[in-house]
Amino acid sequence: VHVRDEHRVALCHEVPREWIVRTETIVDLYVTGARLRLREARPHDGGPAMLRLSRKADVDPHTRLITSIYLPENEFAVLSAALQGVRIRKIRHRLKPLPGVVLSVDEFQGELEGLRMVEAEFDTPEGMASFPMPDFAIREVTDDPRFSGGPLATNGLPGGL
Repeated sequence: VHVRDEHRVALCHEVPREWIVRTETIVDLYVTGARLRLREARPHDGGPAMLRLSRKADVDPHTRLITSIYLPENEFAVLSAALQGVRIRKIRHRLKPLPGVVLSVDEFQGELEGLRMVEAEFDTPEGMASFPMPDFAIREVTDDPRFSGGPLATNGLPGGL
C-alpha cells in the first residue's frame, strides 16, 4: 500500500480527553541500518491489531510517501524476532475528525515519558496550509527532524524541552 501523507506535528501539553474517539497502544521497531519500521498497533477496545512493515520517504518536511505491507500475527512475530533495532512505545489517541483533517495525540512511554505530540494529517496541501494548530498545541515541530520516530528512538528526547 502506498500513501501520500500531508501532515503537521506539534508538541502539546495535554490530551483533549473530550475529543478522543479511539485509543491504541503502539510499539514501533525502527530497524537498524534501514528506513524501515515494524509497527504493532493494538486498540484498547480489544479490536484486531494492525501489524505492518513500513518505509517512509520524505518528499519535503510536510509530505512523505509511505509504503506498507500489512502482516498476519505469525509473520509479524517472525520479523519482530529477527530484526534488530530500537523500539518506541506510545499511546495514540485518535481525536474527533474535522473536515479534511485527521488529528491524533501520541503520549510516549518509557525513556520518552512526558513527550506528547499532536499530528494533523490532511487530504490536500491546501487544507494543510490553512489549518490552525489546535489550542492545546505548544510549538510546531514538523520541520525539526529530532522529533520524528527514528531520531527519537535512537537519540531520545531533544535537549531544550
